[in-house]
Amino acid sequence: MITTRSPLRISLGGGGTDLPSYYRDHGGFLIAGAIDRFVYVNVLRPFTPGIFLKYSKFERADQVDQVEHPIIREALRLIETGRPQVEITALADIPAGTGLGSSGSFTTALLKALYAQRMRMIDPKDLAELACRIEIDILGEPVGKQDQYIAACGGITCFTFNPDGSVDVQPLEIDRDTRFDLEDNLLMFFTGFSRSAGSILKDQKDRTQSQDAAMVANLHYVKELGLRSKDMLMQGRAADFGALMHEHWEHKKKRSSGMSMAEIDEWYELGRKNGAIGGKLVGAGGGGFLLFYAEDRNRLRHAMARAGLEEVRFRFELEGTKVVLS
Repeated sequence: MITTRSPLRISLGGGGTDLPSYYRDHGGFLIAGAIDRFVYVNVLRPFTPGIFLKYSKFERADQVDQVEHPIIREALRLIETGRPQVEITALADIPAGTGLGSSGSFTTALLKALYAQRMRMIDPKDLAELACRIEIDILGEPVGKQDQYIAACGGITCFTFNPDGSVDVQPLEIDRDTRFDLEDNLLMFFTGFSRSAGSILKDQKDRTQSQDAAMVANLHYVKELGLRSKDMLMQGRAADFGALMHEHWEHKKKRSSGMSMAEIDEWYELGRKNGAIGGKLVGAGGGGFLLFYAEDRNRLRHAMARAGLEEVRFRFELEGTKVVLS
């Protein structure tokens, strides 16, 4: 049996500029941080031929084309040869649809496991690109490349998305004290709302491709916020970065009417009045997790707890997708 794991992630600046509809014309940039919450994939060879899948549902198929799960089906099409005989099980620390990049994490973990079962190595960047090929090129999902790349590479990492489709990967050069500051003062709370990012991202994709001036200008500005975030963190100005998160959230909300909702806005303002310098909703929007940078952690925790929001504590995960059992 092969077991792999891929970290989930939080975006720290520039999110949204990793979609092909934007970076193919303008180039994109963002910072993402892998966290110590994971998607796990087990792959083994059963005693009988066939494809046996266990995720949020059970599947049994004789041929790859019969598989309902789109990512598993396309991964097997790329890698499986001959008569299929495989059992795949997927588990996650945090449910899908909560803005932490679970789809990209699952795809990289699955591909890594299938490669490992065949005793084949794959470089993190190649793993990320193969995952992007499945999700973006084959399945046509309106997603960017952030999730696959941060899952495969891990760490706190800067990604530059070039118009030709290539991606430059550079670990963010921050000292240990700044990393500890972020880990201590970035607090994440579950809103209770899960959602599919597809509709929000499709709207962004369509408007960007049609050269909607407001959308393109918004993404230009968010890319600059990502670059400013990089400079602040490299200079050890974590509190200033926290204040910049608020500016980032205000611009992010303008991209779609579905980005937030009344309850989320109320909780965000509650956080700002109770110890948070700034914050934002993680992921494409519409639900998931509120991420705050706090100057008074206890006050913020108590306020969110009274509002009924559960905190998920995390540290940054320095490793990307890896085999943990073979």
